Amino acid sequence: MKLRLICFVAASLFLGGGGLFRASAQATNGTVSTAPVYVPDYTHAGEPLPEGIFAWDQLLKSGDATNGQDAIRFFFSFTNVSAKAVTILNVHPSCGCTTAEMPPVPWTIPAGSNGVIHLHVNLQGKTSMAGTLIKTITIITEKGMKNLMLRINVLPPPPRPEMTAEQRAVGVSAAKVDRQAVFKGDCASCHLPKTEGKYGQQLYEALCTICHESPHRATMVPDLHNLAVPTNEEFWRTWVTAGKAGTLMPAFSTSQGGPLTDMQITSLAAYLNMINPSRVPQPPN
Repeated sequence: MKLRLICFVAASLFLGGGGLFRASAQATNGTVSTAPVYVPDYTHAGEPLPEGIFAWDQLLKSGDATNGQDAIRFFFSFTNVSAKAVTILNVHPSCGCTTAEMPPVPWTIPAGSNGVIHLHVNLQGKTSMAGTLIKTITIITEKGMKNLMLRINVLPPPPRPEMTAEQRAVGVSAAKVDRQAVFKGDCASCHLPKTEGKYGQQLYEALCTICHESPHRATMVPDLHNLAVPTNEEFWRTWVTAGKAGTLMPAFSTSQGGPLTDMQITSLAAYLNMINPSRVPQPPN
């Protein structure tokens, strides 16, 4: 009797275990049916992209930027002309001021399909002087990499409009009442250009030349290149920071209502001292 009972229990456990096994096997089969995960192949990523893979609209894009412009945009379009899908693994601009806008990577382009990569270039602090900026964008694919280029032509600022004698007289009268008037109202359009990120020579050309280098310089505006007093960096720093009460010279320091930080004033004083060496002999010690 005991032997029969033991056999019955063993058989029940065996059959029950078989059910558990089948359930486990079904769960395992379910996980196998999950879609495979794409694993990028970087074997050829560092090699030049062969011809006959992507056809680009252009490899070099050019654009003009005006003085003071904050940003510029470009785009490159391309077609996968190969017989198989090609995956873009990454896009690397040459500097942090350039960002690429496109679908998330890895980005697979089927055979015969098109794609567009938009590029945004931050120009803040880069367009104060005329010249050419070159940017490179490296497109990395599983078949190889391709370099695209951007050329940004920074145009010189337009000439300042000539003031009439009457307009100059009005401006001088306003400055006699309030020497900070040059940074307010209509006067600010000429006397208060963008100064962010400008130092030394750039500040001088943006803020000082309109008065001190003007062919119509007022008689009370001194010629900085021929001052009859001893000068040094401290001399220039003092005048730029606080100006001079009772004259047309405004205070440029932000603490006194002007547009310049202490660091900008220090750089401007050093530049003024360099281009305008003291012409008056220093007294002996």
